[in-house]
Amino acid sequence: MKRAYKFLLRPTVRQEQALRSMLKDHCTLYNAALQERRDAYRHPSKTSITYGQQSAQLKEIRSLDSDQGRWSFSSQQATLRRLNKAFAAFFRRVKNGERPGYPRFKGTGYFDTVEFPKDGDGCRWNSTPHDGQVRVRLQGVGHVRVHQHRPVKGRVKTISVKREGRRWYLILACDDVPADPLPATGSVIGIDMGTVHLFTDSNGNHAANPCFLERCAAELTVAQRHLDTFPKHTKQRSKRHRAAARKVTELHAKIRRRRLDHHHKQALELVRQHDVIAHEKLNTVGLTKRSAPQPDPEHEGAYLPNGAAAKAGRNRNIMDAAWGLFLGILANKAESAGRRVIPVDARNTSRTCPECGHVAKENRTTQATFECVSCGFAANADHVGARNVLHRAGLVLCGAP
Repeated sequence: MKRAYKFLLRPTVRQEQALRSMLKDHCTLYNAALQERRDAYRHPSKTSITYGQQSAQLKEIRSLDSDQGRWSFSSQQATLRRLNKAFAAFFRRVKNGERPGYPRFKGTGYFDTVEFPKDGDGCRWNSTPHDGQVRVRLQGVGHVRVHQHRPVKGRVKTISVKREGRRWYLILACDDVPADPLPATGSVIGIDMGTVHLFTDSNGNHAANPCFLERCAAELTVAQRHLDTFPKHTKQRSKRHRAAARKVTELHAKIRRRRLDHHHKQALELVRQHDVIAHEKLNTVGLTKRSAPQPDPEHEGAYLPNGAAAKAGRNRNIMDAAWGLFLGILANKAESAGRRVIPVDARNTSRTCPECGHVAKENRTTQATFECVSCGFAANADHVGARNVLHRAGLVLCGAP
């Protein structure tokens, strides 16, 4: 299996300055490569620059620019590959008729990751094995302390350094990670995702949804309004401007960490208790799309009410619950534990009566109540959805179409 491990770095003051310089120089390389591609295509010859051509120029760039020469050659190649992937995605979207999204220049505050493609090439994991303190060696930075809170399994393939606010993290991508199967329990369960509860299982149990964004909404609103008093486009931020921006960033990071911790704990509990877990196959991107405007045919330039305000509130609740994040964590933990996760079709799971099989929109009387118009069966709507998910998973296990 492939797994990623994320550890907190504890650099010294000089090492942190070197890390900032590394990000800045890689950002400069990325923007210069992007500018070269733009200029070449705008030329009457319509020349296309490839990754191979830009990578071949690195040797000369490093010899002429001492700032670029002090960093790892392989990490700079990874930065150029990152730009190449951005262009490949751009051309793919153009071909498929989607919104193109031409690659943008990166500001110093929006380039936060440097990748080292191979352990031992410009970096070295656990570079001081003779010492009790775990460290990672980065070319141009030195041996940086790592807060390793869990053991690393498998073979370290790539190493990335990432900045999040004022924190620095090390990300290890590992191959050949051995599985750690749990003993069988004989339990099969279905879950229905929600916003009031994070999920409801087919046994009728509800998992709490702490709504971390809603909890911090008042504090976040005050911080964001204070940040909005400063100019958005300025070459030099004042000390108070930087502090206001840092406050908003730290609040969002706190919400993200708390949500991630909660999802890990809920997913681990499911994996420990059940052998097979079924869930709806959800398209969260489609579910959180904005309501399309409805022009008023009688008044030119006017629009009819389309429920955009209510839809925006529901979208915010869905994104706060982070269903996709939870289901991704669940799938990874299940794979490591030797469990099985089955995604099933989500259509009409909350409108189908689990007793008589009648499907109707009228069965769902309210968001929380289900009452079958055919047989009169009544229950919690999320519980009904979880039971239907479990039934469809059973059909999958039996091989039914």
